Amino acid sequence: MYYLVHKYSLRLAARRGALSASARLLSTGLTDFATEDNEPKFLKAVEMFFDRAARYSDASEEKLKHIKSTDSVLSVTFPMDKDGKTVMIRGYRSQHSRHRLPCKGGIRFSSEVDLQEVEALSALMTYKCAVVDVPFGGGKGGIMIDPKDWTEAELERITRRFTLELCQKNFIGPGVDVPAPDVGTGPREMGWIADTYRNFNPQDVNGTACVTGKALALGGVRGRTEATGLGVYYGVREFLSFPEVQQKIKHHGNIEGTSVIIQGFGNVGYWASKFFEANGAKVIGIVEHDVAAYSKNGINIEQLSLWRKENGSFKGFPDAQIIDKPMSLLEAECDVLIPAALERQIGLRNAHKIKAKLIGEAANGPITPGADEVLRKNGTIIVPDLLLNAGGVCVSYFEWAKNLSHLRFGRMNKRWDERSKGQLLALVEGNAGRPLSEVERRQLIHGAEEHELVYSGLEDTIIVACNETRQTAIEKNIDYRTAALANAINKIAISLTGSGSIFTHA
Repeated sequence: MYYLVHKYSLRLAARRGALSASARLLSTGLTDFATEDNEPKFLKAVEMFFDRAARYSDASEEKLKHIKSTDSVLSVTFPMDKDGKTVMIRGYRSQHSRHRLPCKGGIRFSSEVDLQEVEALSALMTYKCAVVDVPFGGGKGGIMIDPKDWTEAELERITRRFTLELCQKNFIGPGVDVPAPDVGTGPREMGWIADTYRNFNPQDVNGTACVTGKALALGGVRGRTEATGLGVYYGVREFLSFPEVQQKIKHHGNIEGTSVIIQGFGNVGYWASKFFEANGAKVIGIVEHDVAAYSKNGINIEQLSLWRKENGSFKGFPDAQIIDKPMSLLEAECDVLIPAALERQIGLRNAHKIKAKLIGEAANGPITPGADEVLRKNGTIIVPDLLLNAGGVCVSYFEWAKNLSHLRFGRMNKRWDERSKGQLLALVEGNAGRPLSEVERRQLIHGAEEHELVYSGLEDTIIVACNETRQTAIEKNIDYRTAALANAINKIAISLTGSGSIFTHA
């Protein structure tokens, strides 16, 4: 078995050949179709956005070097039996920054996983947590497999073996590094990870907090499944309410009647489309990897979802036009475009064709630096990924806090709140001279359930982050991505300065 852990020297080790260039820079047709050959890979793109924002931050040159660098990376390989043959499985875990602990970020199962992608995503997690004031450092992990090629029993063995590697190398724990679901993983895999950790750490009373995104029965929190999609809705709604945005894109500022196209119909895309539809928007297009569905009058999201579950594709769906070249729908006219699939979906090959007035980055890194510049010159508003898709990590934070407190949100105060509201309501009824109906009474005295508290906390977090980003953008006359990232850099720099350093200076 081979593993590599290195601290503050990842790029030096890579240059010396400890990790091959192919391991760091694998790329695929899924993320390259929209980009030119000279456009930067994902990790380089994240670093370019960082460098642009750094010029508007208050951090010193030394602090910027520290913030930009990846702290540690774990790379492991282990054997797995497949149909009587031994297959070597490769997995990664990157801890970009430990300025706040634990590190936080998903684990994805994909044949396209590579080290530069994992590093880039862990860096985004660091900045994302800072933007929304979640007290975590950034992490990310992945296993280089296509989950469709493996049975459930085989996936369980792979997940548990990878978790064993994380336990042995101290890359997992409630106060160290807390994974979450990502592409190709979900509550099932998080349950396997939590159980494996618990078996190796039976004395850890807080062991349930070693991973988030778990099923409710295993310590999950209500609202986590839809959290990222709901955060996307909150963020777009907030930006559309800003007068300067309305003026620039000539939009009425309301969700109701807004036309939306969403790329990706996984967890994030599905829930984002559900919340947009429920609040009056017209979701006119859904783009998937094989085909796209389009209807100028709006698509019934639940009917489309049921059709795909029954048929495995949008093909044949009777209530929408099915487009065989799905990525062309990104270029259709709409008010809001939501890339909710993979990185590098809008590059120099298609950026000039985009007609959306506002783009909300629900995926990580869907727009390349070159495309970002083209779109901004064309007057397109871009709500950046490190702000817009932070709903998942926000609610993961709530789940982690719930696990550490060993108490469901609302359990201690729900009945007290209802009793207090009931007493106040009795006084109001007495003064008004009219008793309320039972339905009216229940609505008014209802105490918050866990999912309502989670929704409220998420909404407040996104609203505050949106307004901080807006304020910085106005003050410095910069775009929203640069503003959000500059805010993140400043917050991290303050944390590093406040904590000091034992070893950097004599």
